[in-house]
Amino acid sequence: MAAIGKRGTVTEAAGFDPEADAQRLRGAMKGTGTDEAAVTEVLSHRTIAQRQRIKEVFKQAVGKDLADELSSELSGNFRSVVLGLLMLPPVYDAYELKYAMKGAGTEEAALIDILASRSNAEVKAINAFYKKEYGKSLEDAVCGDTSGMFQRVLVSLLTAGRDESDNVDNAQAVLDAKEIYEAGEARWGTDEVKFLTVLCVRNQKHLLRVFEEYKKISGREIEDSIKREMSGCLEDVFLAIVKCIRNKPAFFAERLYKSMKGLGTTDSVLIRIMVARAEIDMLDIKAEFLKMYGKTLHSFIKGDTSGDYRKILLELCGGE
Repeated sequence: MAAIGKRGTVTEAAGFDPEADAQRLRGAMKGTGTDEAAVTEVLSHRTIAQRQRIKEVFKQAVGKDLADELSSELSGNFRSVVLGLLMLPPVYDAYELKYAMKGAGTEEAALIDILASRSNAEVKAINAFYKKEYGKSLEDAVCGDTSGMFQRVLVSLLTAGRDESDNVDNAQAVLDAKEIYEAGEARWGTDEVKFLTVLCVRNQKHLLRVFEEYKKISGREIEDSIKREMSGCLEDVFLAIVKCIRNKPAFFAERLYKSMKGLGTTDSVLIRIMVARAEIDMLDIKAEFLKMYGKTLHSFIKGDTSGDYRKILLELCGGE
């Protein structure tokens, strides 16, 4: 894995001056109306660490919380992006998970996107912050909001117990592939627990071997079997895990594409990925997007959004 920030579109601003940035943001909110362009210019070109410094300096200078001030000045999707940018990654993830389970119905996409793609360390940080901020464990929240096998997969992912070594046990990989095959394609009904045990516990390199073996045994890709054997959220979460194991930037590129193609835009998905990945692997996501769809992510966002919301997303996206 490349060092954090190395594959992102958002990189450290040279000659960073948190005092000047804080003053600029303060000025952007003075008087009637807000200077959204100034807000975009500052926040989309600073790293998460730099934004934290701006928040500290702003609070010292003004005695108010920058996020609260911007929250009351801005609205809509632009506001959602700005507030996301001001949060530390586990805080943003915890907030998105909390929001996904609020009120009637659950936005399962958020639970799947986040929990299937984060590392053990990231999941542990999300769990810790969630408990501290919302007064109950994320596991309890998920259990109160989901059910059945889908819930069991999420709970397994929440334990942050995936093997993260590089060890590949070839004999075990063959056995894993055989067990998944026998639990699905080879029988009536599907024993989903077998899928869970392999897909949520084994390390990435080992799973890539399992997928190869699975194809030899069954004659098809594991994704195709999951689609044939499962449905609904369970199918979605297992597919997300497999796709993240194979190629995480490609997983996010597909999610972005689906959030924008066709009628309407699923802004929650678009915002979450653009904010969460800007500093991590946005360059790779853009490359995969172009490879998969023959169009740039930039052109897709441009055609699907408008106003200040479009401007800030395009800044996070980086050039064509």
